[in-house]
Amino acid sequence: MLKNVLSKIFYALLTLLGVVSLVFFLFNVLPGDPAQMMLGQNENSDQLAMVKKKYGFDLPVSRQFALYLNDLSPVSLHSKTEDDLSYFTTEKYNAFPIIEKEDYVLVLKWPYLRTSYQKRGKKVSTVISETFSNTFILALASIVIAIFLGIVLGIVATLNYNTWVDRWLQFVSTLGMSVPSFFSAILFSWFFGFLYHQYTGLNMSGNLYELDDFGEGRVLQLKNLILPAVVLGIRPIAVIIQLMRSSLLDVLSQDYIKTAYSKGLSTFQVIYKHGIKNALNPVVTVISGWFASLLAGAVFVEYIFGWKGMGKEIVTSLNTLDIPVIMGIVLTLSSLFILINLAVDFIYAQLDPQVKLFN
Repeated sequence: MLKNVLSKIFYALLTLLGVVSLVFFLFNVLPGDPAQMMLGQNENSDQLAMVKKKYGFDLPVSRQFALYLNDLSPVSLHSKTEDDLSYFTTEKYNAFPIIEKEDYVLVLKWPYLRTSYQKRGKKVSTVISETFSNTFILALASIVIAIFLGIVLGIVATLNYNTWVDRWLQFVSTLGMSVPSFFSAILFSWFFGFLYHQYTGLNMSGNLYELDDFGEGRVLQLKNLILPAVVLGIRPIAVIIQLMRSSLLDVLSQDYIKTAYSKGLSTFQVIYKHGIKNALNPVVTVISGWFASLLAGAVFVEYIFGWKGMGKEIVTSLNTLDIPVIMGIVLTLSSLFILINLAVDFIYAQLDPQVKLFN
């Protein structure tokens, strides 16, 4: 079992390396100069050369990539020369020195995601910590809505198999899977936040916390969570309805279900005690994947609703070529995706004893 666990961790690290490599080289071949974006209208040749030297833009791409991997690595080698980009300071890396030589030091640290190009040297880890909670809350609210409605409506469709209720739910779920999130966001924002605002009390845009009337403190605005959470949950609701219906129909056709009916159990008892648990296995796998996808896929929804999360931060960073912020957020989301999938292996094994953990 230990060998399988180590193998999964190794492949997870390889996946992260692939993601980092792809994003890094992609942004280095795209048109645009981060140095010019940082200087704006104050650009002159001397300042441009200074910025490029400070951030290593004048180095070969391979050297830039090696330095970035060194910053990400939990065990890294750094120079003691101030002019070197890998120059070690405790404040910069928050690291613990392991081996010190005359010119270099080997340290143990958390991955260093560098600093933002556009936010006056603010650490990327700080930018992520300020926005992650909003994205997580939005994704969590969306997946909770999707789980509840998806499973309940999937059961309703199963109990009303081949009736108008079943056909209507099939149509709605197919429509939900087909409509892009950005279109749903615009439609919901206009319809519920503008057209019928006087009845719903919902806003077209807004964040979880907003300034009070005096501009002195923050006020929790849970109503601003409703529209983006529902819009982000539309597609997973549709998928869960379809999957729950299909899985439950398959379970209810098994012989042990017929045996349960023959023992005099009611339909509710059969479905609750025998049907739902066995039908949930494929649903749990999909839910986990969707939760990770919601964390990464909230870009358009957050931007349209003005929700200050990582998705909105990515859009802003793309417009200003703030590469460290983009790289840091992508790496964070990729790591979460992998960790969630590992957690699902454990949950799946608990639901189905025949499945071995880390098989």
